[in-house]
Order: sequence, then structure tokens, then C-alpha cells
Amino acid sequence: MSTGTALAVDPHVVTCTLAPRFEAVRTARDFARSTLQRWNLTELFDDVALVASELVTNALRHAIGARPDQPGGIQGEYDFPLQPTAGGRLPIRISLVHRAPQVVCAVSDPSSTGPVAREADFVAESGRGLHLVESFSRSWGWHPLGSGKVVWAMFEAEEVGGSPLDGHPGLGGRSALDGPVDVGGRHRRSA
Repeated sequence: MSTGTALAVDPHVVTCTLAPRFEAVRTARDFARSTLQRWNLTELFDDVALVASELVTNALRHAIGARPDQPGGIQGEYDFPLQPTAGGRLPIRISLVHRAPQVVCAVSDPSSTGPVAREADFVAESGRGLHLVESFSRSWGWHPLGSGKVVWAMFEAEEVGGSPLDGHPGLGGRSALDGPVDVGGRHRRSA
């Protein structure tokens, strides 16, 4: 359950504030599905949903920390704000940005500690999330914010229409003989 989805003035930049519950991961996937459907980019859903799940899980698990269960409290509830606080503490938010042909999935949280990929341990139940993010996105990274951070992953959407110059290589377009476009390899940046 989200606390609300806000559409900005630009319909290609959407954000959802996540409730402090384990169900926030499902909310992030649902948000990604509905947004990608609206943008006619459903072919990206599996990859974006997996990465969104990992980033939100990391924000809940590592950036926030579980609140001790209190009498009458709800198990699995986390201690983080739903709105920015006077002290500058940020809630967890997921944002999707579409700038053709790219889509960026970004998750912000109140911790300023950057994510660190651990050595892969194939026996452990956790610790492979950032390896999945790297595998399923074109690139990923993180940036500190005033009071927190944002972790992002970029995806390449298939361009359905291509360029109006395609088929006219003499004018700068691509011909069918050019083959696939090389968009380069993955890279990771951190602040």
C-alpha cells in the first residue's frame, strides 16, 4: 500500500512514496507495472520489477532498520517518515523517469550510506541483490542527497519507431545492413 502516487507536471517522471511495511516491495512492483503500461513499455516490466524489488528491499533492510516490536505495535513496521521531516529526514520513494530510449528506476531513502555489493555467496539467503541489479540493468549507481541517498538503475527500451532518417543512411539514418546498435557496456558510479 502506498501513501500516494504523485504525477509531476512531466508525465514521464512519476514518484510513489512507500508505506513503512514489508508490502512496500509489492507496491513498488505494482507502481512499476502501471507506469510502464502507461508508457507502452511493458517489455521492460520483468527487469524493472526485479530491480525495483531489490532496491526497495535494500532500503527497508539496510537503510532503515527494523523498529523493535512494541506492545500493540505491528510486526514488520519500519521507523521512517512518510514525508520529509523538519530535520531533513526523507521517506523511501520510488521514481521512474522515461527519457526515450531510457528508463531510470530510482529509490531514495534516509540513509547516507551507499550500497556495497558483497562477494557472491551462493549458499546465503541474501546478499545477491546488487548483483541482480547490475545484471538486469544497463547501469546503476547511487548519489548522496542532503539527508539520504538515491540508488538508481537505467534500462534501455526498444525504440519501436526508430529515427525518421532510418532507411536513409546517406542522411545520417541507419540501414538494415548496419546491424544492431551498440549501446556500450555496463558501468557503475558512486559518489
